[in-house]
Amino acid sequence: MESGAPPGPAGTLRGRYCTLERLDPARHADDLYDAYAAAPDARDWTYLGVGPFTAREDYHDWAQGVASSTDPRHYAVVDNSTGRALGTLALMRQDPTNGVIEVGWVTFSRALQRTWASTEAHYLLMRYVFDELGYRRYEWKCDSLNAPSRRAAARLGFSYEGTFRQAVVVKGRSRDTAWFSLTDGEWPGVRAGFEAWFDPGNADDGGRQLSPLRTRA
Repeated sequence: MESGAPPGPAGTLRGRYCTLERLDPARHADDLYDAYAAAPDARDWTYLGVGPFTAREDYHDWAQGVASSTDPRHYAVVDNSTGRALGTLALMRQDPTNGVIEVGWVTFSRALQRTWASTEAHYLLMRYVFDELGYRRYEWKCDSLNAPSRRAAARLGFSYEGTFRQAVVVKGRSRDTAWFSLTDGEWPGVRAGFEAWFDPGNADDGGRQLSPLRTRA
């Protein structure tokens, strides 16, 4: 039975629409703060343990504090068309012995949400976890009240496994945590769904998708 390898020193995962780069405050923090600050409200931070950041220096301080972490290992999502960082996500709770790893800290700005790049960012990280690092299980956890996150997990191919009641306290509120997972046995079918969705023939002349992403048979 195979297990996973710890994420190596390589910090860049390149795709057609976006590139994942290890979070570097000097290169990414200003772009990220501007992208987040452009939202008309703060609801994107409701279920996160940090934010919203109302001052640029506060976000810089936070980014500086997590950039050197290896677990969670934070990545900036850089839009290939503009070179600007528009969101972050992280690999966390790394368990190479058992081949289990989790994606978390998904913080996508409004400019990144519901785009080809936002889906590709998850695909690039999945492909890295399964095809390069050799993990057996990839986890997604979220607040049970976070309906957009639950929908995203299902769309991306994760299976719901249950809810841990009163799992943690976030911003002074007790949180029930919904658990999702994707296994290495499921990954080839999920990967094929992503590749079909990303096929150039699935976009019209305006760049809009013609068929929805199908990660499950």
